[in-house]
Amino acid sequence: MIEYFENIVKILAQYWQIFVLKGIGYTLLLSAITVFFGAILGVFLCLGRMSRFKPLNWLVVAIVEVVRGTPILLQLYVGYFLVPKLLPFTVSDFFSVCVALIINSACYVSEVFRSGIQAVDKGQTEAARSLGLNASQTMSRIVLPQAIKNILPALGNEFVMIVKETSLASTFFIGELMTSYLIVKGRTYLTMECLLIVGVLYFVLTFILSKGVGAFERRLKAHD
Repeated sequence: MIEYFENIVKILAQYWQIFVLKGIGYTLLLSAITVFFGAILGVFLCLGRMSRFKPLNWLVVAIVEVVRGTPILLQLYVGYFLVPKLLPFTVSDFFSVCVALIINSACYVSEVFRSGIQAVDKGQTEAARSLGLNASQTMSRIVLPQAIKNILPALGNEFVMIVKETSLASTFFIGELMTSYLIVKGRTYLTMECLLIVGVLYFVLTFILSKGVGAFERRLKAHD
């Protein structure tokens, strides 16, 4: 046990930049990009699924069900190999992985948005229409603002989940925490020590984010 501790201290002293600056930095950047654009795309998917235009509705349902019904690692592989072929310009591995994660997150977020919209009292929609607002104005000015407020805690939890799911991106060596583990392990041949360091860093990140989301939820309830 003492030997493990000594090895961990030596690894952190020599490679802390790889774990902290590069690993955590890329993990948070990837997570933030995924949640931000995933939320935007999720809104459009949600509106498409709730649309009365049946072909659009069927298309969105098919996309959401396929994404939710297949492993995220498979989706990362598809994005990694397919995205560069679909675009007329060269993209980085980081970009390809981001696209796959964004689509995955958007499909889950779209269901969160749909539940939030359906939770808004229908009487408010009827009142808005009686005051002369059309369907798009009612959705953008009345329904969506209330729905977003209701689902903000869920979006916070999605951010925490994405932080953990980025570990799968290490398959493509894009620089996040698990990639840092692979790099340092390859240099030191100390597998368990590197895993312990990465595990603690992931726990610290998710713990802080979870507590932040919890505090935000309590603040919303107090405001209500």
